[in-house]
Amino acid sequence: MRSLISPSLCPSPPLSLSNKPHLLSPHQFQHVASPQSSPKCSLHAVSTEPLSAVTESKTKPSPAEVSRSIMDLAQTGTLSALAHDTWPLGIGARFVVDPDGAPALCFNPAHRSLAVDNRSSFHVKFEQSGLRTPQCTLLGSLTKPTDEKLLNKLSAKWEKKFGEEADLDLMYLISVERIFHMEDFSEDGVWVAPSEYVTAEPDPLRNVSEKIVEEMNSRHAEDVNRLCNVYVDTGFQVSSAKMIWVDRLGFDLYIYSENGVFVVRIPFPREVTDEKAVKSSFNSMSHLAWEIEKNYAVPDFERVNSFRKIR
Repeated sequence: MRSLISPSLCPSPPLSLSNKPHLLSPHQFQHVASPQSSPKCSLHAVSTEPLSAVTESKTKPSPAEVSRSIMDLAQTGTLSALAHDTWPLGIGARFVVDPDGAPALCFNPAHRSLAVDNRSSFHVKFEQSGLRTPQCTLLGSLTKPTDEKLLNKLSAKWEKKFGEEADLDLMYLISVERIFHMEDFSEDGVWVAPSEYVTAEPDPLRNVSEKIVEEMNSRHAEDVNRLCNVYVDTGFQVSSAKMIWVDRLGFDLYIYSENGVFVVRIPFPREVTDEKAVKSSFNSMSHLAWEIEKNYAVPDFERVNSFRKIR
């Protein structure tokens, strides 16, 4: 912290809303609430329940939502199906998704030997911050789409995603009959109901999350560590913390210590739906954490005490 001047005594510049928003340091933060409102930020502004009693769905996206986000962000996956000679064959394939999240693949002409209308699986993974790789596997049947309206939509998405026209004669859909979701390679997986997957929406921050996380870790590492120290009750000495991912409900940190590496989830005070809102939340939480660290304020929230050792 370069300055200990209280923001309440020294006006600060307004939050940048340019195309390249800049996260302000705590002493630069300007409260966006009305003068009558309290500048403090509570982890439980939406609910009066203690964090341990708040259901997971309120603090992090469901496996169905994460799977939909993975499918929307990833560009390639691995298709495993039975070839005509009945041997299982796995091939890499590019894909887009239809409105229900079903992957549409464009086969290489050499892969026409894959049996159509047979059971198959499609495995997709997406690396987060180079440290965590959530993934999902969709089980279903390969089918040839015939609806012209759907084909036009898939063709437009393909051209937007890959910058080239799709060969509709080589395009196939995988029906979504079962979904297996994993948070990382070493994690236990969970089965997701097809109805939950189809009705789930990809996270609204998915396209800017990687950029925000990179900015927080590279330019605001001190704030990330302060957020960990103030909002998380670890009970042990923390060496460092690194942000892994951010979504509409909160963000995940890896905590490094002599006891190992832990993952912890810190929820936002309220749901955010765009880059401007998430940066505002980080600013307010960082400012409150700085005030608490300097004994200018006392916590008005219950610290997160639920975390998991990963190695």
